[in-house]
Amino acid sequence: MASEIRSSALQITCQLDAPRGWHQYVTRHPQSSLYHDPRWAELIQRTFSHRTFFLACEADSHGTLAGALPLVYLKSRIFGRALISMPYFNYGGLLADNDAVALQLVSAALDLQRKLGADYIELRQAAPIPGTWPIKSHKVIMLLPLPPDPDALWTSFKTKLRTRVRRAEKENFTLHWGKQELLDDYYGVFAENMRDLGTPVYSKDFFRTILNTFPENAHIATVRRGPDCLAAGFLLSYRGKMEVPWASSLRRFNHLSPNMLLYWHMLRQSLSEGCRTFDFGRSTRGSGTYQFKEQWGAAPLETFWVYPGQDANNLPDHSPQSKKFLLATRIWQKLPLGITNRVGPYLVKNIP
Repeated sequence: MASEIRSSALQITCQLDAPRGWHQYVTRHPQSSLYHDPRWAELIQRTFSHRTFFLACEADSHGTLAGALPLVYLKSRIFGRALISMPYFNYGGLLADNDAVALQLVSAALDLQRKLGADYIELRQAAPIPGTWPIKSHKVIMLLPLPPDPDALWTSFKTKLRTRVRRAEKENFTLHWGKQELLDDYYGVFAENMRDLGTPVYSKDFFRTILNTFPENAHIATVRRGPDCLAAGFLLSYRGKMEVPWASSLRRFNHLSPNMLLYWHMLRQSLSEGCRTFDFGRSTRGSGTYQFKEQWGAAPLETFWVYPGQDANNLPDHSPQSKKFLLATRIWQKLPLGITNRVGPYLVKNIP
């Protein structure tokens, strides 16, 4: 179903389903991420019941695309009504062949915002886009270029890091790499860790759907001791990069450093998968997670969260570390897992 959004210079369409040529366009665009794949927006719509929109710029009468912008419409009493590309992840945003196309897509997004009555637009860009819109660069992505083999990677680590990994290797842990067969182990660790952090948890079905939708890209890594899983990561590969959007370990086993063995395991397996870059995910400069990732050799890459049409002094803050959520976080940390696992998925779908 197409809307009536049009540009006088370029034809911009807004559809509820990915238009013809979308997949081919995002596949060839050098700045695209896995989250530009139309299956992500469809997955979000099915899982969380959010409306999704595909804005596309048609360059000719044959429907050849010159730009693409996926948007997800979230409506939350706490975080407001927002059009986001893409919620829940570090990447997404607008893809365009040139500045003119980019500006036309932003204009179409603003038209859609007015039509829906949304409070703001948030574009999670890997690079700046044309225009003088407000930008938040409060987070960085920690990236590690991978050498050709594990030995070269190992020797690049400092002695202190290698010692911590070797210590974990003496604990009779077993390492596992797979998909659906490791989902229960992964989710058990992830759900408990998220509760301990005071953050609502995604449902297990969310991760199962990702594994089913992206069987070539989605992976799970676990560290076990006997029948117990102590640490686990959910990973996504795309264009030679392995990203770990979610990794967790059980706090009561921190003294055994299973998380150190988990990351060494994920790095080595990424090399086996043919990846050239490891993406540790998003962090705040100077934070504990930043320092943890930095010790592996990861370097920061600036992010650009763009807010077209928004007042620079009134940008949204949906960080769980925000002061306004401090009390809720403390209460959540004290709840039983049975409650957080049932209630969490209903809450987290509205936390972008």
